[in-house]
Amino acid sequence: MGREQWKKIWVGSAGNMVEWFDWFVYASFAVYFADAFFPKGNDTANLMNTMGIFAVGFFMRPVGGWVLGRVGDRKGRKAALTLTVTLMSASAILIAVAPTYGTAGYGGVAVLLLARMLQGLSVGGEYAASATYLTEASAPGRRGFASSFQYVSMTAGQLLGLGLQIVLQRTLSEDALHSWAWRIPFIIGALGAAVVFYLRRNMLETEVYAEDEGAHADPARGTLKALLAHKREAFLVIALTMGGTVAYYTYTTYLTKYLSGSAGMDKPTASLVSFCALFLFMCLQPLAGKLSDRIGRRPLLITFAVGSTFLTVPIMTLLKHAGSFWPALGLSMLALVVVTGYTSINACVKAELFPTGIRALGVALPYAIANALFGGTAEYVALWFKNGGIESGYYWYVAGCAAVSLIVYVTMRETRTIDLHQVGKQDAGEGSDTRVLAS
Repeated sequence: MGREQWKKIWVGSAGNMVEWFDWFVYASFAVYFADAFFPKGNDTANLMNTMGIFAVGFFMRPVGGWVLGRVGDRKGRKAALTLTVTLMSASAILIAVAPTYGTAGYGGVAVLLLARMLQGLSVGGEYAASATYLTEASAPGRRGFASSFQYVSMTAGQLLGLGLQIVLQRTLSEDALHSWAWRIPFIIGALGAAVVFYLRRNMLETEVYAEDEGAHADPARGTLKALLAHKREAFLVIALTMGGTVAYYTYTTYLTKYLSGSAGMDKPTASLVSFCALFLFMCLQPLAGKLSDRIGRRPLLITFAVGSTFLTVPIMTLLKHAGSFWPALGLSMLALVVVTGYTSINACVKAELFPTGIRALGVALPYAIANALFGGTAEYVALWFKNGGIESGYYWYVAGCAAVSLIVYVTMRETRTIDLHQVGKQDAGEGSDTRVLAS
């Protein structure tokens, strides 16, 4: 992999890291600011309200995927990536200055809601633009390895958020965290986004996009009409995302709250378990991505789905009774090793399905829809089961989603050897040359 390719991967990953730092600190610090925006009373209900707003951000992701995916296909991956980080910076600033319930009543909730909508727009485009950029910027035989850095950077962003949370927990009082210190990560996120904006303005466009014939001449480029010509691939993205996104959010953003709220751990210990597990998880991504370049994408996806289907219920049950740091870390790590089969390669698998002129939108919109339906609601569904006194029902929900995706992984064909330059050109009359479902 040449120096220019590494530079593209570095700049794309650095921006992705800041994007996901801003996105995840909302979830990780929600236990501290939930009561700030709602009347005091039922802590679980306030947390559910706060996570409900978190889910609203996911429902804006399809809109962001559509708008920014179109920008990525018509104006370039660089233009889309620059715009996403601008929106994220604005949303972080809004959360940092949002007034509390005691100051402005539900006015603070309105500001919080607006900020989450902007974050949803941003991340809806960021995932696809980043996935497309990292996949296109790599050599054909190293797409799995290169695109795995998307989840390396996503996890790094979350680790920075958790690391900051651990530092604040150990240096400030509980009252300070609940009253004002929860604003600190959003201020840091806004500053980080400003730095990345500068980096992305000077980033290089991918050769696959730059060399695509008719890049600016085709009026259908990056449109819903063009995407409908690849509806089979679009539905495939939704189906293969379903199980992966539920499992990912269960063992990342929800894990800390589950350990503290259900397993009875103190918040600092729960945060430390999440931090250590996520660090090891991050290190696994390039290894699994490189493995997929050798043996294919399907074996890893199938391994994830089988493991998640059959291990989720026992892992979550044992986690609830883990009691201390090491058992909780071991179980969390086992779960994330399983999830790695999905996270390490899902970006390149989706990008490999679509031709260049519709690749960003083709990844963005179906993925965002799947995340809105399953990923964004995961924590809310978990808390709903808990509030209803049947928390174990959520374990079966996660396993069921993985089982649905397993059917898709078993029936889909391998994408590792697809030529990104040729996707859609050999059989243009039917709208796609890539038949990814077994006949």
